[in-house]
Amino acid sequence: MGNVDYGSNRVLREYLLFHYGSEDEILSKGHGPKEGLNFPVRTVSQLLDRNTFSSSSPRALDLGCAVGRSSFELARISSEVVGVDYSSTFISAAQTLRDSGELSFEFPLQGQRTIPSVARVPSGVNTSIVRFITEDACRLPKDLEGFEVVHAANLLCRLPDPGALIERLPELVRPGGQLLLATPFTWLEEFTPMDKWLGGRLSGKDSAEVLKEVLSPHFELEIEIDLPFLLREHERKFQYGISYGTRWRRLSV
Repeated sequence: MGNVDYGSNRVLREYLLFHYGSEDEILSKGHGPKEGLNFPVRTVSQLLDRNTFSSSSPRALDLGCAVGRSSFELARISSEVVGVDYSSTFISAAQTLRDSGELSFEFPLQGQRTIPSVARVPSGVNTSIVRFITEDACRLPKDLEGFEVVHAANLLCRLPDPGALIERLPELVRPGGQLLLATPFTWLEEFTPMDKWLGGRLSGKDSAEVLKEVLSPHFELEIEIDLPFLLREHERKFQYGISYGTRWRRLSV
């Protein structure tokens, strides 16, 4: 999974299918791990606590939003959603979906052969409260702060300095708010220098242990679950992973 060009048309098509594709489209041969479908929805629905918002009009921040499916899911429970991604190609697609409700694309079948499809914003979503911006998650603008919910799925191990984001999280999440994190801890030096990894090295601790240590001064861990995901490359090839999914509550001190 190294050397991924998140600005390429190929990766854009893969992620549009990953976020918006139907089971029949993704598993067109009728085989494959169905539990890996709908990952951008499940990282919200299975991690979020809908019953303990400390604000009557919760604001949500979606870091590494890619083409926006999780941002639209957060809009179901929020008064405002900000989706952030480093890829301007992803953000442009997400903005088109927000403004038009759909986006036509083609996904690979075999070799140069493709299948036409349409990504659609799910029904019941107020897209007017969602905005998308291109930013670096390691250098977020100072005016991003005090969100009721911060969501980041499969982002930490794609950052050049995940510690920089960890340091900003107490400002991003308001006291009593929720931090929804999912990561497969796929550490690769193409994305993250080894000295910036959160664990995973030959000597030292497991990445989940390190994550708990660095977050514990400001957050309390509420749940931890496995979240499978499935990314289709073509009709006979997939990337299957299992993210470590967690919900953290921002402490008031």
